Amino acid sequence: MRIILSLLAASLAVPPATAQMLITNVEERPDPWIVNGCRIGPKASCPGADLRFADLANADLSGADLTGAKLARADLRHANLTGAKLTSADLDGARMSTAFMGGTRLEGASLRGTDLSFVRAAKARFDRSDMTAATLEKALLKGASFQDARFINTDLMEAKFYEADLERAVMDGVQLRFAVFQDAWMKDCRGCPTHWQNGDTVWQTEERERQRNQ
Repeated sequence: MRIILSLLAASLAVPPATAQMLITNVEERPDPWIVNGCRIGPKASCPGADLRFADLANADLSGADLTGAKLARADLRHANLTGAKLTSADLDGARMSTAFMGGTRLEGASLRGTDLSFVRAAKARFDRSDMTAATLEKALLKGASFQDARFINTDLMEAKFYEADLERAVMDGVQLRFAVFQDAWMKDCRGCPTHWQNGDTVWQTEERERQRNQ
């Protein structure tokens, strides 16, 4: 009996490091990298592609055509989406933190519950997009367009909306702590912090100059 108990104790005495060993996948991406018929790479042409739950972290999709693509729950962290076309795409619940999105087109895209924290999205177009419950914490959005976009219960903490176009956008229940709206255009926006900036904005100065020259 004593021997059996000793053997049992020995079998259970697994070192903590071994018991909690993490397996890290270090394999390189395949070449060509094809997911559900879509060849992943710069200027990829995959309109309407089904890329739900796809692991596209760090992918270079600059200039890609992903119009109407299904990307719900996809992993696009650190991806290069510069100049990509994602109009009317389904990106619900996608992880896109720290993605490069300069000039990316997302008109009419669904971004419900999407993680867009830390993205670099200068001049990107989010017109008519739905960002209900999305996170844009610390996103850089200089000159981005959000005409008719919906921000419902959206996390905008520390986001930088320098010179952004928020015309006719809707904000309700948003978190705005430390968000910056310097020179943002907010005409007919519902719920926007229209009194965030004191003094004339760049837009107002340009409009006054235009009227003066008429």
